[in-house]
Amino acid sequence: MHTPSDIQQTEVLIVGGGITGLSTALFLARAGIRPTLVERHSSTALQPQARAFNPRSMEIYRALGLEQAIRDRTSILADFPEMIGADTLAGQERFRVDILSQVRPPATLSPTDWTMIDQDELERVVRADAENHGAEIRFGTELISFDATPDGVAALVRDLASGAERHIHADYLVAADGNRAGIRTQLGIGAAGPGELINAASFVFDADLSATLRDRRFLLGYFDQPTTGTALVPGREFGRWSLGIPFGPESGETAADFTEQRCIELARRAIGDPNLELTLVPLMTGSDQKVATTRIGAWVADQYRIGRIFFVGDAAHVFPPTGSFGANTGIADANNLAWKLAAVLKGQAGQSLLDSYGDERHPVALVTLDQAMQRLQGRHNGTGDDAATIDDLTMILGYRYRSGAIHAETTTPDGPVEDPRHPSGRPGLRAPHVWLRQDESTLSTIDLFDGAFTLLVGAAGTEWVTASEKISATMDLDLRAYRIGTDFADVDNQFLAAYGLTATGATLIRPDGFVAWRATELPTQPDRELLLALTQLLAREDSHAR
Repeated sequence: MHTPSDIQQTEVLIVGGGITGLSTALFLARAGIRPTLVERHSSTALQPQARAFNPRSMEIYRALGLEQAIRDRTSILADFPEMIGADTLAGQERFRVDILSQVRPPATLSPTDWTMIDQDELERVVRADAENHGAEIRFGTELISFDATPDGVAALVRDLASGAERHIHADYLVAADGNRAGIRTQLGIGAAGPGELINAASFVFDADLSATLRDRRFLLGYFDQPTTGTALVPGREFGRWSLGIPFGPESGETAADFTEQRCIELARRAIGDPNLELTLVPLMTGSDQKVATTRIGAWVADQYRIGRIFFVGDAAHVFPPTGSFGANTGIADANNLAWKLAAVLKGQAGQSLLDSYGDERHPVALVTLDQAMQRLQGRHNGTGDDAATIDDLTMILGYRYRSGAIHAETTTPDGPVEDPRHPSGRPGLRAPHVWLRQDESTLSTIDLFDGAFTLLVGAAGTEWVTASEKISATMDLDLRAYRIGTDFADVDNQFLAAYGLTATGATLIRPDGFVAWRATELPTQPDRELLLALTQLLAREDSHAR
């Protein structure tokens, strides 16, 4: 019999300590919520996993002041962003492509750029900041069971080192438990899409490949040996490598076939040196496991929420690696969900605000899956990523939300994306980047969106500032207002055009950096219009009960 004192209480329990789970913890902690995160592995993996984090992900972290800390950990391989292809590493290269050359945003489009950082290094930065802001993060702890209750989720977790079990009661549970989606599967929520594309065995090894490298450097190598699609990834430390080898039922292979000795032989074939000396290393600190298998697939969950349980990252969607959409889409999931959970938990929003998470992110995942598959097909056909119908920068910075948390300006649904190079400033889209200056400092509008509601107004919109101060106090809401052209100089005189405003207009930006509402010019009662907009998008007509 467990008494209330035996049960740990937490507002949000996050299951899964990859980049999506850790980012969810970070965004919640920054919003004043103290989540608890459990991850069954004892540490982050040594394998690079995701390595290219796109400008939208970097904008999100930049707004929180983390960009420099992340760039300080950037891999030296950022100077070698090429992908190569050959029969073996020793063989003649068939192609060498700079994978970022066509997808770098100009300074007029974003204040930041892609960052080439190993996922485990990014996770260390995110985890440290989340813990510094109050998140409780426990690696080496697995979820044993969970049950929905009328007022939350009851969970049982176990510390794998000591075997000690603990009961946790959470107001909400966020499942960030990876592509096997154990929680979603247990709840009977299916997924749609092409399904499993391939299985792959992967391992990390140490070896001196100087003879076959011939002074070459690269970010990713694709080889035909020992089988087509074999991928070699250099580690941060020269001499450490990760090798991924596809296999499938049609080949008669299973995960059990990848013994340590066989992996050594397969690595020699991929390198093209039958006498290569190499040593397999454990996949993570404190583990004896040296070989892992994973599924490379393509699907999107049928639902993103069931009651008080939400699915994020690979638990909600799985994409093939083309386009580097996987981890980046998970970070955007976390950014979308966290502010909504925080608003409801603080009593600032009604429960139905949480419905907008799936309403917004599910359609984005479907479009992303379609584009990832188009890029994959293009590579297989030899036509490259240019075969895709939506270009990369539009996919990264131009996707559109439509939900109750957005005041759409048309009754007819717009397309799923808008070219961010020609911004309209319409609700549902990422708030455009515009360069600003204050005193001697130059910054972006993006830098203002650090987790609060933000009202950007024209230079003649002083009445909006007065209205925002009044409403912020009335609603107990962190609402900040800035006059562009007065509080901040508009460096290139682009603000009004980018946001579709007149000098007396205003635009309301959500905590996740998306335009929620705008008034192109000053109405008769600006305080009434702004209050109505916030009340509707926060579902304040609903009960504020947690």
